Amino acid sequence: MILRWIANAVGLLVVAALLPGIQLHGAVAVIIAALVLGIVNAIIRPLLLLVSLPLNILTLGLFTFVVNALMLELTAALVPGFEVHGFLTAIVASVLLAVISSIVTHLARA
Repeated sequence: MILRWIANAVGLLVVAALLPGIQLHGAVAVIIAALVLGIVNAIIRPLLLLVSLPLNILTLGLFTFVVNALMLELTAALVPGFEVHGFLTAIVASVLLAVISSIVTHLARA
């Protein structure tokens, strides 16, 4: 659990550095955003994926990117100091965040 939280925090920092539409203001915002993103992904994301299952099947799983972007937008709405400018930016950021978090988690386990 803590490993996922750290992976999310590192991922958020890297995504904010790579994408001009993502802004993090301070270390506290990074930590809180990573925590809130983890909670949102654990509670709300599975429910949203279940509700959108027919659409997800129809798009061969690509709608998951939209759901992930919505979770990132929700996190930005809840955390002061964390901003996402635009839905397309949220989609790109969610893809990058998933890749970076996977790499960090894999490296930490090795």
